[in-house]
Amino acid sequence: MTSTPRWMTRQHYIELQNESFALRSRRSIEVPDDLMDYDASLLARHSARQARIRDIEDLLANAIVDGKPVGELIAEPGMVLTIRYDDTGETETFLLGRADVEDTDITAYSMASPLGRSIAGARPGDQRIYAIPHERGRLVTLLDAVPYGRYVAKSPGLQAAYKGAGG
Repeated sequence: MTSTPRWMTRQHYIELQNESFALRSRRSIEVPDDLMDYDASLLARHSARQARIRDIEDLLANAIVDGKPVGELIAEPGMVLTIRYDDTGETETFLLGRADVEDTDITAYSMASPLGRSIAGARPGDQRIYAIPHERGRLVTLLDAVPYGRYVAKSPGLQAAYKGAGG
Protein backbone atom coordinates (compact mmCIF):
# COMPACT_ATOMS: atom_id res chain seq x y z
CA MET A 1 0.00 0.00 0.00
CA THR A 2 1.50 3.32 -1.06
CA SER A 3 0.00 6.57 0.06
CA THR A 4 0.57 10.23 -0.54
CA PRO A 5 2.75 12.23 1.85
CA ARG A 6 1.06 12.91 5.18
CA TRP A 7 1.77 16.07 7.16
CA MET A 8 2.07 15.49 10.89
CA THR A 9 3.65 16.97 13.96
CA ARG A 10 6.77 15.49 15.53
CA GLN A 11 4.60 14.45 18.51
CA HIS A 12 2.16 12.53 16.28
CA TYR A 13 5.08 10.90 14.44
CA ILE A 14 6.60 9.76 17.76
CA GLU A 15 3.22 8.46 18.96
CA LEU A 16 2.88 6.38 15.79
CA GLN A 17 6.43 5.03 16.22
CA ASN A 18 5.65 4.07 19.81
CA GLU A 19 2.39 2.39 18.81
CA SER A 20 4.18 0.45 16.07
CA PHE A 21 6.90 -0.64 18.48
CA ALA A 22 4.31 -1.73 21.07
CA LEU A 23 2.36 -3.72 18.49
CA ARG A 24 5.49 -5.40 17.10
CA SER A 25 6.82 -6.28 20.54
CA ARG A 26 3.76 -8.36 21.46
CA ARG A 27 4.24 -12.10 21.25
CA SER A 28 3.15 -13.72 18.05
CA ILE A 29 0.39 -16.26 18.13
CA GLU A 30 1.09 -19.91 17.41
CA VAL A 31 -1.48 -21.94 15.52
CA PRO A 32 -1.93 -25.38 17.10
CA ASP A 33 -1.76 -28.53 14.99
CA ASP A 34 -5.47 -29.05 15.52
CA LEU A 35 -6.92 -25.88 14.01
CA MET A 36 -10.40 -26.93 15.21
CA ASP A 37 -9.37 -26.05 18.78
CA TYR A 38 -8.04 -22.65 17.75
CA ASP A 39 -9.67 -19.46 19.00
CA ALA A 40 -10.95 -17.54 15.96
CA SER A 41 -11.15 -14.26 17.87
CA LEU A 42 -7.46 -14.53 18.73
CA LEU A 43 -6.63 -15.02 15.05
CA ALA A 44 -8.82 -12.02 14.12
CA ARG A 45 -7.06 -9.81 16.68
CA HIS A 46 -3.68 -10.95 15.35
CA SER A 47 -4.71 -10.13 11.77
CA ALA A 48 -6.01 -6.72 12.84
CA ARG A 49 -2.73 -6.04 14.65
CA GLN A 50 -0.73 -6.93 11.53
CA ALA A 51 -2.91 -4.66 9.39
CA ARG A 52 -2.44 -1.78 11.85
CA ILE A 53 1.35 -2.28 11.81
CA ARG A 54 1.34 -2.08 8.00
CA ASP A 55 -0.82 1.06 8.09
CA ILE A 56 1.47 2.75 10.62
CA GLU A 57 4.61 1.83 8.65
CA ASP A 58 3.03 3.32 5.52
CA LEU A 59 2.14 6.52 7.38
CA LEU A 60 5.64 6.81 8.86
CA ALA A 61 7.37 6.09 5.54
CA ASN A 62 5.43 8.87 3.80
CA ALA A 63 5.37 11.36 6.66
CA ILE A 64 6.31 15.00 6.41
CA VAL A 65 7.15 16.00 9.97
CA ASP A 66 7.15 19.67 10.86
CA GLY A 67 7.53 20.53 7.17
CA LYS A 68 10.46 18.18 6.47
CA PRO A 69 10.16 14.83 4.65
CA VAL A 70 11.03 11.81 6.75
CA GLY A 71 13.49 10.93 3.99
CA GLU A 72 15.93 13.05 5.97
CA LEU A 73 16.51 10.24 8.42
CA ILE A 74 18.22 10.78 11.73
CA ALA A 75 19.66 8.43 14.32
CA GLU A 76 16.80 7.72 16.70
CA PRO A 77 15.30 4.66 18.43
CA GLY A 78 14.02 2.07 15.98
CA MET A 79 16.53 2.96 13.28
CA VAL A 80 19.17 0.62 11.89
CA LEU A 81 22.35 2.67 11.67
CA THR A 82 25.55 2.10 9.76
CA ILE A 83 28.54 3.94 11.18
CA ARG A 84 32.20 4.13 10.29
CA TYR A 85 34.91 4.25 12.94
CA ASP A 86 37.06 6.94 11.35
CA ASP A 87 40.35 5.84 12.92
CA THR A 88 40.17 2.32 11.43
CA GLY A 89 37.72 2.71 8.56
CA GLU A 90 35.69 -0.24 9.88
CA THR A 91 31.92 -0.06 9.60
CA GLU A 92 29.24 -1.43 11.90
CA THR A 93 25.49 -1.79 11.41
CA PHE A 94 23.25 -1.95 14.47
CA LEU A 95 19.77 -1.22 15.76
CA LEU A 96 19.46 1.84 17.96
CA GLY A 97 17.07 0.91 20.75
CA ARG A 98 15.71 -2.36 22.03
CA ALA A 99 15.57 -5.31 19.65
CA ASP A 100 11.99 -6.58 19.42
CA VAL A 101 13.06 -9.90 17.90
CA GLU A 102 15.36 -12.20 19.85
CA ASP A 103 16.55 -14.33 16.92
CA THR A 104 18.00 -11.54 14.77
CA ASP A 105 21.59 -11.27 13.73
CA ILE A 106 21.65 -7.52 14.30
CA THR A 107 23.25 -6.01 17.39
CA ALA A 108 21.16 -3.52 19.36
CA TYR A 109 22.57 -0.60 21.33
CA SER A 110 20.34 1.23 23.76
CA MET A 111 20.02 5.00 23.81
CA ALA A 112 21.74 4.90 27.22
CA SER A 113 24.86 3.18 25.87
CA PRO A 114 27.90 5.34 25.12
CA LEU A 115 27.51 4.78 21.37
CA GLY A 116 23.75 5.36 21.51
CA ARG A 117 24.16 8.64 23.40
CA SER A 118 26.86 9.90 21.07
CA ILE A 119 25.13 9.08 17.76
CA ALA A 120 21.54 10.01 18.71
CA GLY A 121 20.21 12.86 16.59
CA ALA A 122 22.93 12.57 13.94
CA ARG A 123 22.12 12.71 10.23
CA PRO A 124 23.99 10.73 7.56
CA GLY A 125 27.40 12.35 7.11
CA ASP A 126 27.53 13.75 10.66
CA GLN A 127 30.59 12.95 12.76
CA ARG A 128 30.39 12.41 16.50
CA ILE A 129 32.84 11.53 19.24
CA TYR A 130 32.08 8.14 20.74
CA ALA A 131 33.39 8.39 24.28
CA ILE A 132 34.06 5.16 26.12
CA PRO A 133 34.58 5.47 29.90
CA HIS A 134 38.27 5.43 30.86
CA GLU A 135 39.36 5.59 27.21
CA ARG A 136 40.02 8.22 24.65
CA GLY A 137 37.04 9.11 22.43
CA ARG A 138 36.74 7.71 18.90
CA LEU A 139 35.45 9.69 15.96
CA VAL A 140 32.51 7.97 14.21
CA THR A 141 30.57 9.00 11.11
CA LEU A 142 26.92 8.09 10.52
CA LEU A 143 26.76 6.61 7.03
CA ASP A 144 23.13 5.47 6.85
CA ALA A 145 19.93 5.40 8.91
CA VAL A 146 17.08 3.09 7.91
CA PRO A 147 13.86 2.29 9.78
CA TYR A 148 14.01 -1.23 11.24
CA GLY A 149 10.99 -2.43 9.24
CA ARG A 150 12.53 -1.29 5.95
CA TYR A 151 15.88 -2.88 6.91
CA VAL A 152 14.16 -6.21 7.63
CA ALA A 153 12.35 -6.04 4.29
CA LYS A 154 15.74 -5.82 2.54
CA SER A 155 17.31 -8.63 4.63
CA PRO A 156 15.87 -12.08 3.75
CA GLY A 157 17.46 -13.73 6.79
CA LEU A 158 15.78 -11.29 9.15
CA GLN A 159 12.36 -11.48 7.48
CA ALA A 160 11.62 -14.94 8.86
CA ALA A 161 12.59 -13.96 12.41
CA TYR A 162 10.66 -10.68 12.16
CA LYS A 163 7.51 -12.39 10.88
CA GLY A 164 7.84 -15.15 13.46
CA ALA A 165 7.83 -12.54 16.22
CA GLY A 166 4.67 -10.85 15.04
CA GLY A 167 6.25 -8.32 12.65
